[in-house]
Amino acid sequence: MRKVVFVLMLCILGLVGPFSAQAEQTESNVAREHQFKFGKKTPFSIPDEATRFAFQSGYTFDYPEDGVRGIYVTGNTAGGQRFQTLLDLINSSELNSMVIDIKDDHGYLTYLPEESSQFKDVSKNYITDPNQLMKTLEENQVYPIARIVVFKDSVLANKRPELSFKENGDVWKNNRGEAFVNPFLKEVWDYNIQIAEKAAKLGFKEIQFDYVRFPEGFERRDEMLEYEVGTYKDGENNVERRVAAVSDFVAYAKEQLAPYGVDVSVDIFGYAATIEEAPGIGQNFAKISSHVDVISSMIYPSHWTPYFGIDKPDLYPYELTKAYAEVENKVLNNIENRPTSRPWIQDFTATWLGTGNYKQYGKKEVEAQIKALQEEGINEFLLWNASNQYTEGVNYKP
Repeated sequence: MRKVVFVLMLCILGLVGPFSAQAEQTESNVAREHQFKFGKKTPFSIPDEATRFAFQSGYTFDYPEDGVRGIYVTGNTAGGQRFQTLLDLINSSELNSMVIDIKDDHGYLTYLPEESSQFKDVSKNYITDPNQLMKTLEENQVYPIARIVVFKDSVLANKRPELSFKENGDVWKNNRGEAFVNPFLKEVWDYNIQIAEKAAKLGFKEIQFDYVRFPEGFERRDEMLEYEVGTYKDGENNVERRVAAVSDFVAYAKEQLAPYGVDVSVDIFGYAATIEEAPGIGQNFAKISSHVDVISSMIYPSHWTPYFGIDKPDLYPYELTKAYAEVENKVLNNIENRPTSRPWIQDFTATWLGTGNYKQYGKKEVEAQIKALQEEGINEFLLWNASNQYTEGVNYKP
């Protein structure tokens, strides 16, 4: 029996072949026409024997008994001098976790893998010693979460244009100059899952996937751009196939990562919980939530237009967060295997909203968001500040 399990283990670890570069294929400058009708899909599954394999990283990280309360940390910060400042913040407060970039918003790995790695040429030496990083986190009892940006990936899109979206033969980019890779393609799925496996082997206890979606406003250009649809050639409409591709990726990733014993979480737009599905980007809150251990809605008050009867949400962090949490709970209560809710909340000031539309965020505003979540039974949260500068003196368990 042991021999059989061992063979199965080897098979699982070898399921995904190496990511090999392919020559760019000549594309027509004319947008493709697609017919939509989905075939019946077989649910992803892993043999019972496979789930008995439990990867051991050599580190010991226990899930916080009273829930994850974490901060976002870029690769630059994790590998730089400011990391100690954040470590001191955690050690002197009720915070207990870090979400650390392993694949960043551009598509780069934030550390250098081995020379033979297929990811060596898409890596940056931000975290010079990832093993020492993990050891430090273990010594300080900081729960480690690896953030992996999935479908927003300018690096891969430029390297492999056939895996992206094209416009007039060139890689399409949004108005911020960012390129996306194609969620319809399983090769793109496997590329990101292999990176997630590397994070699990480093010792991270949770894989957090971000940008698990199509580009914003994709519904306005889906018939104009050139792209492959993989196995999603049939479907009733464009929305259905986008939702299926995104939801299927999450389910596939969850099962592929099962042998490593890591939790899987997904970042998602907060408004996705308030509608049946976000048609352009392919996010269905309920379907994605049913495939993950943790769902992390991005509910920064500054990112809402007038909503929940609140004209200027950034001015009302408690009211906005409270209203959102009520809606989310209703959706999650209808899911059989309800995931942990762990929203992203705001610890930054949105000056770009203009005078009268924003307020300075500090101790009072951060605590207001946390209090609103707690009143709705949500005891986990993550703090977002892109520059990793967090408010001091906050009571994280108000």
